[in-house]
Amino acid sequence: MATQKSPMRSLERAIDVLEILDSSRGPLRLNEIARRAELPVATTQRILAVLESRDRVERDSNGYRPGIALTFGAHAFSTTNPLIRAARPVLIELASLTGLTSTLYREHNGQRVALSRAGIARNFGYELVVGSRLPLTTGGGKAILAQLDDESIRALCEESSMHDNTPDLHALLDDVSGIRARGFSISREEREPGVASVASAVPAEYGILAAIQITGTIDDFPEEKTHSMGRQVRQAAISIGHGLPESHPF
Repeated sequence: MATQKSPMRSLERAIDVLEILDSSRGPLRLNEIARRAELPVATTQRILAVLESRDRVERDSNGYRPGIALTFGAHAFSTTNPLIRAARPVLIELASLTGLTSTLYREHNGQRVALSRAGIARNFGYELVVGSRLPLTTGGGKAILAQLDDESIRALCEESSMHDNTPDLHALLDDVSGIRARGFSISREEREPGVASVASAVPAEYGILAAIQITGTIDDFPEEKTHSMGRQVRQAAISIGHGLPESHPF
């Protein structure tokens, strides 16, 4: 029995190491990776050697970091995933109609992950690329939260602290209630100065916690037009849902 479990345990350890590197903001030394993975240094070094030989890990004088071969899996995911395939033409059309940047997000482990983007790159004072992870408590994240019931939101906040500063739960639930009523979220400078957005979730009946968002400057979202833009994004989110296959692991 131990022999049967050994290959699976080795695979789990390798994935643990990759996830540690993926979540780091820079290269990590061998001892630090071993500490975070709670593995012996010798075991960690063997795992890293195998991953490096397959270009899943790279190394220089500063330490270890994710390798170029990981991009192959990311490309395969983006071209075969049913949600991204359904969303891509909708994002392009939405960006064309609004002149703004449109983004698809999906919930993962208490955060939202950018899966696809369309539109002209704009200077918001920060870079948001596919694969970026953001809180669920700001911007389009709250459109995703609105698909959950209040108890699930409370539990998510308590268990993960939303990977960010814990928000005022009562204020968050009030905001989420408003999003449910109108069908979209409105964000004005919640994450970055001068940046605004409107987002709407793919309807819950499609079984996926995902949302699309259009982003621009404050001036791109005048008060008198924000709600019509929100309804436009809401309709786009519904269109994505209609484009999903009936049976889908996402």
